[in-house]
Amino acid sequence: MTEDHDAPRLPRWAMAGAHDDPAVAGFRAGAALMALEQMLARPGLPGALLRDRLAMEAAEACLRRAGRPERMAGLRDEVHLLRPGERPGPGGAMVETWRAAAGRRLRRGGATAALPPDLPSDLPDAPVARAEAVLDARLEADPRAQAAALIEAEGVLSAALGWSHPLPLLAAHLGRADLRDLPSLESSCLRAVARAASQILPLAAELERRAARLRAVAPKLRAKASDAAVALFLSQDALSPARALSPVVQGSRARMSDRAARRLCDRLVELGAIRELSGRDSFRIYGL
Repeated sequence: MTEDHDAPRLPRWAMAGAHDDPAVAGFRAGAALMALEQMLARPGLPGALLRDRLAMEAAEACLRRAGRPERMAGLRDEVHLLRPGERPGPGGAMVETWRAAAGRRLRRGGATAALPPDLPSDLPDAPVARAEAVLDARLEADPRAQAAALIEAEGVLSAALGWSHPLPLLAAHLGRADLRDLPSLESSCLRAVARAASQILPLAAELERRAARLRAVAPKLRAKASDAAVALFLSQDALSPARALSPVVQGSRARMSDRAARRLCDRLVELGAIRELSGRDSFRIYGL
């Protein structure tokens, strides 16, 4: 039996409209979240990898709103080619902040457990409305701290949905004007959720398909540390073999020489399991 990697599809009526009123936007966001819930429950989905990819996109969006020039390829370089002891620039720091937030397990105890102690506990029960209330409060207190406010709101939203980790839905789909127009912020957040789902669903299906391919070819790998390397590819948006696989595979005790790490990556590319993302002959970066 062949494995089905098709994503749950949003019907056309669930797509966000630019001028939806709050009731319509809420209905569409609910349909979008239901489809996302179905996708996230699939056992073959590399959830950590999806969260890491979305964290990268959220960081890129925050930098764009701030008027900074960094884009995805450059951000990957700044993060994955950073030498031990070096500090990232503003772009890399933004990426590291978002990746850390997306990798943090949410506290058990329901949506209230995710609320910071300085916020009232009687926030709206509806997940998007609850996240919007937190975002509104933070932006009203400090309009310049958009990234921090969005990270907090993403955590509250995911906790209210019962998810184990934050899945960035808002940051990449709210514009500069949305974050300034606080009276309309709830409608903007509802539309952002629907837009996010329409893009995340096919992305998740593609990552699921690529993860299945990587798992299928893993037994063919001869390197002793290949299992640890495969696990890393299934959890990160991208990596540099020289930084993440050698001399020790990140997050493990498995050792691998620089040459073995490069050969492993080349072999996985040949097998169609991963891609080289930089387009360079040196300082290469790989990912699903």
